[in-house]
Amino acid sequence: MRISWVVLILFLMAFPSVVFPQTNTATAEEAGIRQTALDYIEGWYEGNAERMERALHPELAKRIVRTNPQNNQSRLDQMSAMTLVLGTRRGGGKDTAKERQQKDVTVLDIYQNAASAKIVASDWIDYLHLAKFNGRWVIVNVLWELKPNLNR
Repeated sequence: MRISWVVLILFLMAFPSVVFPQTNTATAEEAGIRQTALDYIEGWYEGNAERMERALHPELAKRIVRTNPQNNQSRLDQMSAMTLVLGTRRGGGKDTAKERQQKDVTVLDIYQNAASAKIVASDWIDYLHLAKFNGRWVIVNVLWELKPNLNR
């Protein structure tokens, strides 16, 4: 019995990451990703262009697939970082009532300097690709989809 305990203790000392995979660094990275996502969505709702710009890489591509229901033909629409920043500066989502300002952020995955996250917003869902760029997390790609049953 005593040998079993010794072996277990030696194993735990030799492989601490097996037992404790979450590190303070991983927690800090997740917090940075979450803050970037919140700067993006809250910046939109606030009409805060500086906050939106801080969240985005200048070469961001935000895309949506739109399909014509009459002929079932799809097209890919795209927005740039500048389009998002200017739209935010013009007021963005400021007209969205506070009680409708959904901003549920889920960090899906992190690997070194790359991450994926999801935002469920009031009228759409965004899938974000983020990169750690010059020491901070920024959004480089967004694929989004409108929520159904909205009066547009």
